[in-house]
Amino acid sequence: MHTTLMSADELRRLLAAGGANLIVIDCGFDLADTGAGERAWREAHLPGSFYLHLDRDLSGAKTGRNGRHPLPERAAFAATLGRLGIAPATQVVALDRQGGPYAARLWWLLRWMGHEAAAVLDGGLDAWRAAGGAVDAAVPAPQATTPYPERAPLAATIGADALLAQLGRLRLVDARAGERFRGEVEPLDAAAGHIPGALNRFFKDNLAADGRFKSAAALRGEFEALLGRESAAQAAQTVHQCGSGVTACHNLLAMEHVGLAGSRLYPGSWSEWASDPARPIATG
Repeated sequence: MHTTLMSADELRRLLAAGGANLIVIDCGFDLADTGAGERAWREAHLPGSFYLHLDRDLSGAKTGRNGRHPLPERAAFAATLGRLGIAPATQVVALDRQGGPYAARLWWLLRWMGHEAAAVLDGGLDAWRAAGGAVDAAVPAPQATTPYPERAPLAATIGADALLAQLGRLRLVDARAGERFRGEVEPLDAAAGHIPGALNRFFKDNLAADGRFKSAAALRGEFEALLGRESAAQAAQTVHQCGSGVTACHNLLAMEHVGLAGSRLYPGSWSEWASDPARPIATG
C-alpha cells in the first residue's frame, strides 16, 4: 500500500504487473483557465487514467462566504469515487502537471473519506515521461461500483470560527506565495494579507529543481526549522491553509510523508477568511 508518494518507476512496475486494483487519476488544473487541465488530459495522458476536475469534482457549492473551493458534500464525493470504481481496497494514484497541488487535493479528500491507499505520483506526468512511460489519448471506461462507503476520516479539518477562537494557540501554516502572504498583491480574494500568527511555507518549496519532492530528510529539516524541533509533537496542533484549501494539501502531504502526521486543514482558507471584514488580517 502506498499512502503518500509513489515514484514513476514504482507505478510502471505496478502497471506492468497488471495493475490489479489500481486506479490512476489525473487532476491537472489551471486557475486562470479552468478547462485547460481536462483538455490537456484528453490530448495526452497516462494510459488508463481518469480525470477529475477541481471545480466540478473535487469541490462543493460556493456560497460567497465559504471560500473558492469548499469541500464537496461527502455523499456527492462518495458517488464520484464509486463512478470511477474506487472501493476501500483500491490503490489510488493521483497526478497533475503543476507540481502536485491538485493531486494532493485528491489525496487529502480520499483520506478525509477514510481511504488509506492513496498516493501522489511524485513529479507528475513529467516524471512519468522521463521514466519512459507512454501516454495516449484514449478515454477509458470506468468499472463503476456503488458509492464509496461511509468510513471514519483519516484527515481532520477546522472551521473559521474555531480557528478564530484558537488564534495564538495553534501553529498556522499558509501555503501561498510570499508576496500574497505578505499582502503585497492579491489577485484572487477580497483582501490582501494573511491570518494573524500564520507562518509562510510556499508549497513549491517542497519540490526540488526536477519537480519531484525533496528528500524526506530535507523536507523534515525544513519543517522542523519552521515549526520547531518538536515538530512531530506539534503536528497535531498545526493547521494548514492557503488561498482556497488546495495548495495547503501539498504541505499536508509533505509532512505526512516525513512522519509529521496529524495536521489539520482549514478548508475555506484565505478566500473564506477574507470574505468577512470582521475577521482580523495581518500584513508584512
